[in-house]
Amino acid sequence: MAEILDIVDENGEPTGETVDRETAHLQGVRHRTAHVWIFRKRDGKVQVLLQKRAEHKPSYPGCYDISSAGHIPAGVDYIPSALRELQEELGVTASAEELHYCGIRYICSDDVFFGKEFHDRQVSKIYALWRDTEEDGFTLQAEELDSVLWIDFGECVERVRNNSFKHCILMEELMILKRYLEENGQLLGDS
Repeated sequence: MAEILDIVDENGEPTGETVDRETAHLQGVRHRTAHVWIFRKRDGKVQVLLQKRAEHKPSYPGCYDISSAGHIPAGVDYIPSALRELQEELGVTASAEELHYCGIRYICSDDVFFGKEFHDRQVSKIYALWRDTEEDGFTLQAEELDSVLWIDFGECVERVRNNSFKHCILMEELMILKRYLEENGQLLGDS
């Protein structure tokens, strides 16, 4: 069954029209996503959890990515969708109060995956969740991801900046997270 998404305006507000996910990416129709980055503190440093996308995914296969992210189904808001994705992808149960709003991103990208054009137009709200769980403590959704990895936030920024590992993380989003961490006293010169 096709995943149905709300078509949204430039502010991320539903227009009253819907589109299936495949058509949205074929035609570049603007839709919403929720991004949740999971953080913890270890040895005085902030670490971020990355997921490694499954090799068979239709976009960015085998790439390190946001801790948890997903398209928002038609009629659903950002936070309920973010909480659902956390549970589905990682087995993490969280409350709305645990999600810390970090900012909003507007994504406009064009690519080709497996010979098929992919035009992504997203309005994405970004959240942080603090959770100190070992990598093997997550219940991974096998059809979505292969593994997870904790990495020092500063190292993640450098590796994305230098493109020294296979990823689909955008520096713009990491800078939104860095600002959130700095404003909340979490980064003290370690990134």
